[in-house]
Amino acid sequence: MNKAGNQKTSNKITESPSNFSNLEKMSVNELLIGINQEDGQVHLAVNRAIPEIEKFVSLLVDRVKAGGRLFYIGAGTSGRLGVLDASELPPTFGVPDNIVIGLIAGGEKALRNAVESAEDDWNKAWEEIQEHGFNQNDTVLGIAASGTTPYVIGGIKKARENSLLTACITCNPEAPVSKEAEIVIEAIVGPEFVTGSTRLKAGTAQKMILNMITTSLMIKLGRVQGNRMVNMQLTNKKLVERGTKMIMEELKLEKEVAKSLLLKHGSVKKAIEAYK
Repeated sequence: MNKAGNQKTSNKITESPSNFSNLEKMSVNELLIGINQEDGQVHLAVNRAIPEIEKFVSLLVDRVKAGGRLFYIGAGTSGRLGVLDASELPPTFGVPDNIVIGLIAGGEKALRNAVESAEDDWNKAWEEIQEHGFNQNDTVLGIAASGTTPYVIGGIKKARENSLLTACITCNPEAPVSKEAEIVIEAIVGPEFVTGSTRLKAGTAQKMILNMITTSLMIKLGRVQGNRMVNMQLTNKKLVERGTKMIMEELKLEKEVAKSLLLKHGSVKKAIEAYK
């Protein structure tokens, strides 16, 4: 593999030069193998962060049960991942869309286009959190691969000053954001295949951690039964069919009876409870 001879694979900083050089001279096969090789480090980095993720989720569950919400704040790829994770929870688990709230520097426009200097505003994230009428059980999780984003650092700092639980996900050790957050989740994935492109390994690590946090949260909130999404929203034919099958298997009913029961009650869980 075409590795740069002057780089150490143990380098921890996401902005450090890639372990690979002359990418434009590689074949497609070499590029794909190289990217995949780098991605192999991600799950190991996330695994090392599990103790802090566990600490965070354990506190988060109690706070959400007490009426708190989880705010994600991030910019660029990190912000988009937060918004993505938050937006997937209502259809998957049937929870209101204000349980987990994703905020991105630059607002909705930034989901598709870069918004110049939006991430450099130290005060904006906290202003946006205040617009949602924060309460003392709320939690703020800053997502920043480099750990240097002013939008995230400022939001974490102000949230902590106002006695909210704060945490961060970063891919650099001892990053500035880590000095402000109470719980620091570090997924140290090292330099990217394309130097500084943290949409790659860092982005994958962040998405994995967000999946772990909210899936565990939803399970502990009772939104999963056994291993099934019994509270999912019936937003398309595929999900209606899936829900019907769950009811058929659980209650030993014929398909049409199960489907009728599902549509009447609006969720697998409600249908099963009503029948029993």
